[in-house]
Amino acid sequence: MRQKLLSDGASELSYEIRGIVKKAEQLQQIGKTIYWENIGDPIQKNNQVPDWMREIVVELVKDNKSYGYSHSKGLLETRIFLAERNNMLGGVQITAEDILFFNGLGDAIAKLYQYIVPTSRVIGPSPAYSTHSSAEAAHAHATPLTYKLDPQNNWYPDIEDLYNKVKYNPNIVGILIINPDNPTGMVYPKHILEQIVEIAREFKLFIVADEIYINITYNGAIAHPLSTVIGNDVPGISMKGISKEFPWPGSRCGWMEYYNRHVDAEFNRFCAALDNAKMIEVSAAKLPQLAIPRILSDSRFLPYRAELNQKIGRRSKIIAEILGSVPYLTFNETYGAFYNTIIFKEGTLREGQQLRIEDSKAKALFDSWVAAEPDMPHDKRFVYALLASKGVCVVPISSFCSDLQGFRVTLLEENEELLIHTFTAIRDAVIEYVTSV
Repeated sequence: MRQKLLSDGASELSYEIRGIVKKAEQLQQIGKTIYWENIGDPIQKNNQVPDWMREIVVELVKDNKSYGYSHSKGLLETRIFLAERNNMLGGVQITAEDILFFNGLGDAIAKLYQYIVPTSRVIGPSPAYSTHSSAEAAHAHATPLTYKLDPQNNWYPDIEDLYNKVKYNPNIVGILIINPDNPTGMVYPKHILEQIVEIAREFKLFIVADEIYINITYNGAIAHPLSTVIGNDVPGISMKGISKEFPWPGSRCGWMEYYNRHVDAEFNRFCAALDNAKMIEVSAAKLPQLAIPRILSDSRFLPYRAELNQKIGRRSKIIAEILGSVPYLTFNETYGAFYNTIIFKEGTLREGQQLRIEDSKAKALFDSWVAAEPDMPHDKRFVYALLASKGVCVVPISSFCSDLQGFRVTLLEENEELLIHTFTAIRDAVIEYVTSV
């Protein structure tokens, strides 16, 4: 080509959560059964959307109006409904004009970072959710900026680390939180959220809160929405959606809520740019927007969600019983979202460790994966060995913009017998792998 095509930040656009699927599919082609623990899709893990919810969607599908465009910012009646729900929490008050719909949060995340000046940075948690870290790094043509989540302290943020990085890097304009967190399953305590807000206040930053899991908590945990802690003088954006909560991941329906938009002229212009960007695209998908008020206001929804949360909490306890006492692992119970990040203790992973891979074809595939990446991180090598040996598909934590070594699993398997089988296989594989040399 006469000119360079690819931006310097494009190398950060990696997504091991789905990338490892290619390896698993190779194993499926030779007849191996795969136990999918790589992606947070409740439907894939046999969650049954209740009939009453499907009947609402069917009724909407029969209405010819469902097939037209929505308003560029999203259906007005749905935005009014969501603004009123937020305002009932007693925190920052918003209107329908403070809400903007997208085709899923992936779309929202891409737009958010796209319109930030490349030299300005948003610092996010590490381990990082790849969609955020990759998009932020790509916009800046640089590696992601992160603050530490501490596995020795319930995965809570290291506030001192965050403060110092913000203080000594004037290019940072925003702080990202994911609450409840993906990939760790940690729920931010209120006092830590208040400390992050205070950092944003001191350095005149805005806060981005990915709250897609805000109503998925269990075992006594409570997630505090950003709108209830941000006050009236710090700008913020909350990202929400229905893919995990209903769950309806195939709807590709998410939205932003702007908080304190008018307290800062620069932030207000940024929000206007996001609105205009969606206007150019015409609108987000209409059908799920129509369904939101009907489903969320239905008297059956809250009991339904409470039951699902209770089931996830039970699975969290089962996983803790199986993996929590393995001496080679640093294990934290989860209290929100439906993931757990499990870390190998320092020095546990070494060269030469291996699992028995009895199928010769699977062994050949594993050898080819390792040979193709000579500098493969130790945890990724374990993940590939686990996949080839046991058929369990998890994601290495080194792929979540982290120096830690470990793996992420989901808490979604509806079949409890299969859940126990899968995590017993993981436990046995960890022990065999670590003690193999």
